Amino acid sequence: MNHTTEAFQPLQADDPPMVAGYRLAARLGAGGMGRVYLSHTQGGRPVAIKVVRAELADDPAFRQRFRREIKAARRVRGAYTAELIDADADGAPPWLATLYVPGPSLAEAVARRGPLPVPAVLWLMAGVAEALQAIHGAGIVHRDLKPSNVLLAADGPRVIDFGISLASDVTSHTATGATVGTPQFMAPEQATAGEVTAATDVFALGQTAAFAALGEPLYGNGPSVSVLYRIVHSKPDLSPLPEQLRPLIARCLAADPEERATPAEVIEWCRQRLGRDAEAGAGPAVWREIAGPEVTVPPPVPDPTPVHTLPLLARPQQADPDERRSRRRRTALITAAAVAAGALLLTGLGWTVVNMVDQLRRLDISGPSTPGPDASARPSESSDASAPDARDSRGSGDSGGDDGRAPDASGPPSTAPSAASGQPQAVPYALQRLNEKNSLDIKEPGGQRKDRKGDIRFVCGDTSCSLESDTSVIGVSYGKPGASLETCRSVLDGAESHSLPLAVVATGSEICVKHPSGDIALLVVQVKSTALPDSGVSFLMADMTVWRAD
Repeated sequence: MNHTTEAFQPLQADDPPMVAGYRLAARLGAGGMGRVYLSHTQGGRPVAIKVVRAELADDPAFRQRFRREIKAARRVRGAYTAELIDADADGAPPWLATLYVPGPSLAEAVARRGPLPVPAVLWLMAGVAEALQAIHGAGIVHRDLKPSNVLLAADGPRVIDFGISLASDVTSHTATGATVGTPQFMAPEQATAGEVTAATDVFALGQTAAFAALGEPLYGNGPSVSVLYRIVHSKPDLSPLPEQLRPLIARCLAADPEERATPAEVIEWCRQRLGRDAEAGAGPAVWREIAGPEVTVPPPVPDPTPVHTLPLLARPQQADPDERRSRRRRTALITAAAVAAGALLLTGLGWTVVNMVDQLRRLDISGPSTPGPDASARPSESSDASAPDARDSRGSGDSGGDDGRAPDASGPPSTAPSAASGQPQAVPYALQRLNEKNSLDIKEPGGQRKDRKGDIRFVCGDTSCSLESDTSVIGVSYGKPGASLETCRSVLDGAESHSLPLAVVATGSEICVKHPSGDIALLVVQVKSTALPDSGVSFLMADMTVWRAD
């Protein structure tokens, strides 16, 4: 993960603007598990949000490991770790948030300035060893400690990505059969798929320290097979290392895990060699020089602000008799003022004032008027009620009704669209949630049912989930987003399938359904959680639009 200033990449079209309530400010990079973004807590503290890749999210075994490792990682509290502050293994997709560290990785620092001086390497080893104490104390083995997973803050190193390396693993191998970890920094037992313990991380610490002192991996570069062969079958050549570092790094790189130094021994050894500098706390001065200029973190993304296109005239839900009398008096005063103004001004201006009074009357807070049968003959009146920019004082984001209660999201809008065109009328049903206990009904108003007797059911087996119907045919629109009635008619023309495997859909997928009555529904997937089909917690959330045939 790249944490330099240049790493703040703008969000791309395929990046979500928000993850679980965290507004994303920039893209930080990508790794084996997914993409990493910059966000902020509600208090403005920067955090790194890691979003798991879809193919991992759909693996039930991964979800189980991810959940277990998140639980363990929450217990890690250390001065030299990037603390896990939030996570959701059951999210769609799964994600986690750690405190953001404003500084380069060790790999970046070495690439920029070359090998680190001996005191900096000693401070590095002591800090990382202390981080390993906290990580191991929570029952976690990092498994992928390496220079890119050590960030250099102004006050010392931070170890990141602890607690999730095991989540990517299947026993000691990935799903594709490759050993978890980075070849240049693996221990022999890890390279041969043996038992991985806390001592495995100590071996990686020795390799990481050697990299910092040499500017390159101790076991060299080249094909992974060659590097791993050298790690398993040959002793490392420590002669290029500074003499002061050789004894400690040799202890860390012992072939037998039982002979390796413990993190506590590493810390004590480094403190003895640092002497007075350690006692005086001289580490921050070293890290300021190594880490370089302080990183300027992008500010939090502000919440969207509603745009009001009309004057902010309050519209109470109901008015008592005294208030209505007060309104009538105000209206009379306005009318009298308009008449007086008309007597004093030119005829043209007078008509303008009268027209303004008429506008005020139509905006009277006693409530909107209902257009009569001749509304179509008076475009100046009907346009105010139908214009897309017309909003009341609550702003465009408020969906509350005039009685102060949110309307039922599953029901149709209170005002039906005009049927003048002769086309079937589109009725929206927002955020319909389907699980193995309910169903969706296309024909009956309301959409969602609490039983399994509706037209569309969500069904999960041992390994997969699907949408099924006894009455309706189902198809997927693979065209451009924004499917219309005509799009669904084309998709469903000649369709015979009453089942749709959900493995072929993702967030944003558009599913067309046709009822025998002729009603057509469009489902736009908002959330799909099918990674654990046999767990009883899988579900699908979608916005549904129904075009009524009658």
